[in-house]
Amino acid sequence: MLTEFDTTLPSIRLVQNLIKQTTPVELKLVTQDVLTGKVVWQDPQCICIADENSQQTTVWKQAIAYIKPKTSQE
Repeated sequence: MLTEFDTTLPSIRLVQNLIKQTTPVELKLVTQDVLTGKVVWQDPQCICIADENSQQTTVWKQAIAYIKPKTSQE
């Protein structure tokens, strides 16, 4: 059975906006690892983030502690 991708959820819309605007983000994992880059895509289970070298990493959403836009001061 396919999981429905609910675009009415604020978290889904936020990530979609980060993708559209190619906003750099900081993605902290529950393991305390931090990934930085731009969100390339998301599906119901995963998010894909590309670093400054366009290296893509797919992360299970369950492993994410938080995701936040990076400001220019960081």
